[in-house]
Amino acid sequence: MDAEETLFKKRLTELANKAYTNSQYLFTGFLSMSELDIYYQIEREISYVPVTMFGGTKDCERVMLRFGSEELCGYEEPFPITCIEIAPMLEKFGELLSHRDYLGALMNLGIERSMLGDIIIVEKTAYLFCTEKMAPYILDNLDQVRHTHVRCKIAEHVPDSTITKIERKSCLVSSERADSVIAKLYNMSRSQGVELFRAKKVFINGRLNENNSGMLKSGDRVSVRGYGKFIYQGTAYETKKGKLSVEVDVYV
Repeated sequence: MDAEETLFKKRLTELANKAYTNSQYLFTGFLSMSELDIYYQIEREISYVPVTMFGGTKDCERVMLRFGSEELCGYEEPFPITCIEIAPMLEKFGELLSHRDYLGALMNLGIERSMLGDIIIVEKTAYLFCTEKMAPYILDNLDQVRHTHVRCKIAEHVPDSTITKIERKSCLVSSERADSVIAKLYNMSRSQGVELFRAKKVFINGRLNENNSGMLKSGDRVSVRGYGKFIYQGTAYETKKGKLSVEVDVYV
């Protein structure tokens, strides 16, 4: 275990203890998949305090942890998350910007990554989830992304179009092994699929997974860094040659 991981575990434990002792809600910043996996490693150890997670919508990958509950604290406190709409000043001159473009512009303002959640792009407009404390700074200072001058405002509501779309796909595989399904879905060789596990790029149900030979179960949520994420739905049928036709819901 490296020093950074040990420090993060200590921080989570301290938040849990403080929330439990003082009967108050405490929140983390937005966590990466790796940080969320660290939480899962100590989930049982801090199970004496209720923990919920949320990132702005049910489909967000980057989430905050909230330590505490109405039963423990005696009141309800929402997640301190704000959604900011980022749009070009002049629509017709706006570029089609990428996630990297928006994130780069925000990081150039000196903002820590933990203050920023998911960025969901709908054509030339982006919806950024961030902490309530960081929102005013972003509203005042983010005025350009690449060559496009932008305006920022608090999103009056999170449109349905920002909820990640899912597309059902079918794959023919030899088994329900995780590496087999991933390799087929992302059009790579089996050995390339195995390498993703060795490189610690595969997360199943939020947990880092290094066992490439493990079998997927219906409902498993799989995230592959650099490739995307999907929900495994199971086997539809078996061919005469013994191949399995499996179905997955891919986030697009």
